[in-house]
Amino acid sequence: QLELVESGGGLVQPGGSLTLSCEPSSLALSYYSIGWFRQAPGREREGVSCQSHWNGTIYYLDSVKGRFTISRDNAKNIMYLQMDDLNPEDTAVYYCVAEYADRSVCGTSGLTKAFSYWGQGTQVTVSS
Repeated sequence: QLELVESGGGLVQPGGSLTLSCEPSSLALSYYSIGWFRQAPGREREGVSCQSHWNGTIYYLDSVKGRFTISRDNAKNIMYLQMDDLNPEDTAVYYCVAEYADRSVCGTSGLTKAFSYWGQGTQVTVSS
């Protein structure tokens, strides 16, 4: 069964950085659109960033633009979310996602929740 295995979460002080990694168990990420969602306590799950396999579109949530960077290393088959200048509002469980067939999951206006594959989530806590 395909899995997306996340790592890299933890506790960081405001202004600090973290890099989240997500490695699939049995798919080649180079053929997939990828993305990251997050969910804070008591809040809806929101799309943070995505990269479309089909047209190269990269999207960032307004509140993370200029601070977060999505990337993938096709040779290592790993996707990343580099998070800089973190603030307490970034505290959430972060989920990586991947989708092969649906071209509409990632666009200039954001991500949909129709990604087929989801990671188990990793906690990011920003606190002094």
